[in-house]
Amino acid sequence: MVELFSGLTARQFTKLVRQLRTEGADPALKGRPWKLAFETRVLLVAAYWRTNLTMRQIAALFGTSKSAADRIIDDLGPKLALRPRKRYAPETVLIVDGTLVPTRDHTVAAKSKNYRYSTNHQVVIHADTLLIVALGTPLPGNRNDSKAFGESGVDETTRTATVIADGGYRGTRAVIPHRRRHKDEPLTEWKEAHNASHRHVRARIEHTFAKLKVWKVLRDCRLRGDGSADAMAGIARLYNLTLVG
Repeated sequence: MVELFSGLTARQFTKLVRQLRTEGADPALKGRPWKLAFETRVLLVAAYWRTNLTMRQIAALFGTSKSAADRIIDDLGPKLALRPRKRYAPETVLIVDGTLVPTRDHTVAAKSKNYRYSTNHQVVIHADTLLIVALGTPLPGNRNDSKAFGESGVDETTRTATVIADGGYRGTRAVIPHRRRHKDEPLTEWKEAHNASHRHVRARIEHTFAKLKVWKVLRDCRLRGDGSADAMAGIARLYNLTLVG
């Protein structure tokens, strides 16, 4: 059941719960306690992100009320967020790209190139380990990646590392493929070879996006306000756990 609803093995889920308790995510409360145990509440949040069931459906699945399920997600969602790294060794190579998350809260979203209201999430992974190391502040989906790179904060948080990206990051400090000055001008042989190597490495972040979107809330997010940011940050942490075990 744990693996089906969270995407984590039982061992990985136990490790997550232990980490959360160490971080103080389950403090002793005054007044009325939670009806569900801490482990069950963590699983409820992960299951909601994984399945994107309605709040009424997820509440029925865990034997609680719709309002209680909503409060659990509001309480634990931010606590599950990935802790981004702030320092990197000088030789570190990172890969950045933006992904669109269709979002129903139009106050934080905008119509994007896929003609849906979306938010633009800048995601940074380590080129060797494939772990997600940083996430940007979500921006409206019509913001192009070259602007989002700076405005989301990922430019600043990855300042000490080399960052590679696709051609959409032109004008930033990110390393992008060589471009032709004119459409009929061929690239030199060494530039073509460099671009081929660049594509091969950068493709790793596309594979990461494909695995992240298995958590279906990132395909149609009904959460409001910071909900899409919390979901992306929490799912990034779950994804990293699936890699490191």
